[in-house]
Amino acid sequence: MNINNKKIWITGASSGIGEALAITCAKQGASLVLSARNQEKLLSLKTRLVNSERHHVVALDLAQSAQVVDTVSQYIEANGTVDILINNGGISQRGSARDTKLDVQRQVMEVNYFGTVAITQAILPSMLSKTAEGAKGMIVTVASVAGKVGGKSMSGYSASKHAIIGYMDCLRAEESDNGLQVLTICPGFVQTQISVNAMVADGSQFGEVARSIKNGITVDDCAKQIASAIEQDKDEVVIGKGISYWAPTISRLFPNTFRKITAKHNVRD
Repeated sequence: MNINNKKIWITGASSGIGEALAITCAKQGASLVLSARNQEKLLSLKTRLVNSERHHVVALDLAQSAQVVDTVSQYIEANGTVDILINNGGISQRGSARDTKLDVQRQVMEVNYFGTVAITQAILPSMLSKTAEGAKGMIVTVASVAGKVGGKSMSGYSASKHAIIGYMDCLRAEESDNGLQVLTICPGFVQTQISVNAMVADGSQFGEVARSIKNGITVDDCAKQIASAIEQDKDEVVIGKGISYWAPTISRLFPNTFRKITAKHNVRD
């Protein structure tokens, strides 16, 4: 789908991949709806974007699914639907399955899975109505390589990403004949603050940039590859380098070898 002149809703737009996507899509002529919890950062981003007057800010907390549905529904009623939804908002988790509190596991799932499902289902009816008239609609979800393969210290995060990949696979199967394109993005390690903000076993923040993140690809590179996948109408792409890129392929072709590797090494260090 050509991004130029499309209306795109981006969650998690205040930093990292979401911010880079906003800059990339605005440069390519899109009008944007920018969402995250921090409205101040969103407003600052809006002023820095090309054609800033074309963009809207809608603060959302994906942990509050009912509020997400209400806010999104009100926006669509007042302003019309969007052509592309980019589900990028999310949180990370680090810590062993044994030690991680159930509340932490639940919060990660609430944001990464239920929050993403909530905004998708809030936008879907109006988007499908538009595709019924011959337009194209697209749901893009930034999942993770961790949603394809598991490993040490990522049980909650990996589970939430496995779940949202499964949901999007089903949505693609159900609605492809109705003109809806569903694209799942599986990034490996990207140079963001994701590990700094990640929750550890007791719910506190990890507070450090992990070595794996430092050695990852840049957010600008990631955003450009996502924009390219949108324009090429892809269904699923893996983005990254090194083991974070090759992990799904190694796991598929050599599952026993991959299990031994993940049991011996923590690739998130």
